[in-house]
Parts: sequence; C-alpha cells; structure tokens
Amino acid sequence: MKILMVFTSHDILGKTGRKTGFWLEEGAAPYYVFRDAGVELTLASPKGGQPPVDPKSDLPENQTAPMARFKQDPAAQKVFATTAKLSDMRSENFDAVFYPGGHGPMWDLVDNTDSISLIESFYNSGKPVAAVCHAPAVLHRVSYKGAPIVKGKRVTGFANSEEEEVQLTDVVPFLVEDELKRLGGLYEKAPNWQSFAITDGRLITGQNPASSSAGAQALVKLLAKQSTAGSNAA
Repeated sequence: MKILMVFTSHDILGKTGRKTGFWLEEGAAPYYVFRDAGVELTLASPKGGQPPVDPKSDLPENQTAPMARFKQDPAAQKVFATTAKLSDMRSENFDAVFYPGGHGPMWDLVDNTDSISLIESFYNSGKPVAAVCHAPAVLHRVSYKGAPIVKGKRVTGFANSEEEEVQLTDVVPFLVEDELKRLGGLYEKAPNWQSFAITDGRLITGQNPASSSAGAQALVKLLAKQSTAGSNAA
C-alpha cells in the first residue's frame, strides 16, 4: 500500500504578516496512522524540503499524542524535512493521495496546476483522494467528468463557525464550507473541533485538526476494501 501525502510550502498568513503552514497534528497523526498500518509513504510539497509548520499548531494547548511521538522520532522528522517536489509526483506510483490541512494550502495548493492535475489523475484512475481541515479547499478547481469533483458528494471541511472562532474569516481567500457548497458538495459538519470524517465513494474529507486521524483511518480502510475487492475479482 503506497500513499502520497501532499503538504503546503506557504508560510505567510495572507496580508497579516503572521506565519502559517501546515497544522502539525494534521501531519503527524495521519503519518503514524499510515506508518502503523504498514503503508509505504512519500511526502511531497510544491517547493520540496521542509514544509512550514504553523506555529499556532505547536502551542501548549494544541499538543496531542501523535505530536509528542513525532517530537521523539528523529527518523520521522527527517522524512518531513526532505519532502519531494510535487511536480515530480505521478499517480501511477501510488494507491492514494492525502492532503493535510492548516491555512497554508489556501494560498499555494488551491490553484496549483500540479496539484489539480495530480488529484484528477488519481481520481480518474479509480484511486482515492483524501483531504482534511482546510485541505478540501484544494479540490475547488478539480473536475471529474466535466463537473466539480465534489458535486453531489457528501463532504466536510473547516467550518465557517470554526474559521470565525479563530478570527480568520476575513483573512483566508475563501471559506472552505462556502466553497464546497458553491461547487455542489453536500456539506456536513459536526460541532466545532469535534472529529468528523466522511467517505463518499473514493473521496474522503475531514472537518478539522481533530479529524485528521479519522480521515487517515478511513483512507486505510478504503484501500484495504479496494484491495480485497481486487483480489476477489482476480
């Protein structure tokens, strides 16, 4: 089982001058879900190398068990520090793609042509696509059979109420919830900051940082199901 994780390379929060990047929990938690399941992982980002960590995600109140594990794991830290270039990635080399969130992807991945082409290539070849928190925003220019990939699909992502709570409603280029709805997605959400992930066919979305483990687990489950179906068909 081979999964590609795609991280942001963007580290500036709009016009605020503040730092952003990927949310550490959303990188660490799925990483260990995948590793513990025996997945062969490749990490990539638009610029390659170390993706920026949102400093807010590493505040004392945001610490989680996967983050603590990551901080004691030099091998994992090295993997994160040496991501491949996104432009070099090809869907035929993987079974699925997973996008961690954080605010960074809102600036460098939502309109990234390499990312858009890659997601379409995965999906067109029958492979799952997963994204959590702000990362479902990367789907907003992705098409499938001439329509938005999320059209008619049950989806979730960072809620308007969560963006409002972190006071960034007027900073982000667009609101994830609003955009998913605009594209015809059947948006659902749980209460703020609660774990919530949806699998609809080959599309998996998670609402917020707390949903990153659930989203990763859903992807592993879907890949196992596909593998079993393939074996039975053979």
